[in-house]
Amino acid sequence: MQEDFLHYLWRCQKFNVIDFYSTNGDPIQVVKTGIHNQDASGPDFFNAQIRIDQQLWAGNIEVHIKSSDWYVHHHETNKAYDNVILHVVWEHDTDVFRKDNSGITTLELKQYVNKEVLDSYYKLFSKHQKWINCESHFHEVDDFIVNNWLERLFFERLERKSKEIEILLKQSANDWEAVLFKMLTKNFGLKLNGDAFLSVANAIDFSIFRKHQNNLLQLEALLFGQSGLLDIDVEEVYVSELQNEYKFLANKYQLSSIGVLPIQFFRLRPNNFPTIRLAQLASLYHKEQSLFSKIINAKNVNDLYELFKVTASPFWETHYTFLKLSKKSKKQLTKSFTDLLIINTIVPLKFCYATYSGNYENEILVAIMKQLQSEKNSIIDKFNALKPISNSAFCSQALLQLKNNYCTKNKCLDCAIGNTLIA
Repeated sequence: MQEDFLHYLWRCQKFNVIDFYSTNGDPIQVVKTGIHNQDASGPDFFNAQIRIDQQLWAGNIEVHIKSSDWYVHHHETNKAYDNVILHVVWEHDTDVFRKDNSGITTLELKQYVNKEVLDSYYKLFSKHQKWINCESHFHEVDDFIVNNWLERLFFERLERKSKEIEILLKQSANDWEAVLFKMLTKNFGLKLNGDAFLSVANAIDFSIFRKHQNNLLQLEALLFGQSGLLDIDVEEVYVSELQNEYKFLANKYQLSSIGVLPIQFFRLRPNNFPTIRLAQLASLYHKEQSLFSKIINAKNVNDLYELFKVTASPFWETHYTFLKLSKKSKKQLTKSFTDLLIINTIVPLKFCYATYSGNYENEILVAIMKQLQSEKNSIIDKFNALKPISNSAFCSQALLQLKNNYCTKNKCLDCAIGNTLIA
């Protein structure tokens, strides 16, 4: 038995009666269960209303496995618990008193909980090795419940990503265009080079980058130079031009590469080489001079696809690195890569900006995400094996939130699916 299960029982009133009796035999009627306190300190439920022996009480409620836990946790000496009007416990083993020695009414729960609810709880949290606690019954949950829960999880994930954007916004002096530049640069680096690419973006004041958007070579020079990729000795006209431009810009703007992380090529497919991705990023900003406003005004996925129709400059048609010639091919941003940018950069930024400006567009964001293919990874594959569920990026993002923030943390009692299986 865990205390969070008792919180769940009280919060959802999972009992087989509506009238209770205290350990002293006084009738108890729950008028308001109170607001669940998610913090580590203070009573478990605030602002409850309880009628005890015809007298209405307003105050807080504390929940424990045993009554004696009141003294184990030293609540009798803590004034924060002086306003507790009801002590809710699974097992009553001693009377409890406030700091002023006044007694607290105690309600013992174990006689009021259905056996079916208890059996479901113990089955869900059994110690058998499982990928997720509910994997044996996940497929049984009604689609309506699952779909509603996934929508809530999707926006929870966006809210979490918004906190990361808010940090970037603060660091960028509320310059939304600079935030977009940093987020795009990081995500162009994918998982392996994401942090390194972000360090490159942080080493270039976006106001400088913005000044040179009309000159593709200078944009490339800034990105390649700050990333350290121009520290090479090769006889190539294009490379020499980049090195000269970077030397000029670095001197003009007093650029520093202090804090820039090393760029990695190891275990990357050629199309994901950092040279190709930085060249494509430069082409994007050269092509779209008002990228931020166009992204914010985009209403559907096709608008976004049009923005990201970019190709690296001609040199890269026959190269993946500065040092070696390769078979000729245009280095365009693929649809699958653009989808990743939309999922990890564009939609979170649009959500955060809409929240900031008060122009909510949740339906547009959901529609965009539902038009993108589901992400493919081990987590999504395992959910789909339990129940064919992820048919879009909207679903896959929600399922990642479910697994990482509920299943892995055993927060089944806070999950709509877990609630359904216990009820």
